[in-house]
Amino acid sequence: METSILAKLILVHNPGCSKSRAALAILNEKGLQPEIIDYIDSPPSPGDIAHWLDLLGMQARDLMRQDEDEYRELGLDNPALDNDQLIDAMCRHPRLIQRPIVISADRALIARPPERVLDML
Repeated sequence: METSILAKLILVHNPGCSKSRAALAILNEKGLQPEIIDYIDSPPSPGDIAHWLDLLGMQARDLMRQDEDEYRELGLDNPALDNDQLIDAMCRHPRLIQRPIVISADRALIARPPERVLDML
């Protein structure tokens, strides 16, 4: 059996998010069943987020939903906060994580708009 990179497709998913559901639907329409990580019900570890950031080529603040009230209420807009502090905040408040994240082998992307998932295929 041929092993495809797509066999290892992971979707970091929030089922309550329309963009995340749309990205999953696009993958399913292509016949793909990614491994789903529901990061709301099972918040990621700091190591998970650090790995995602590495694959995305981003800093922690770039992965945060800065337009959320929670972001400002928690003082996360403070430029003095470092990556580790922001990662810790995302672990404690996973709603702040941009979504959906699509991961395949050694690369990842944020599927916004949802059609960006096609860039992984």
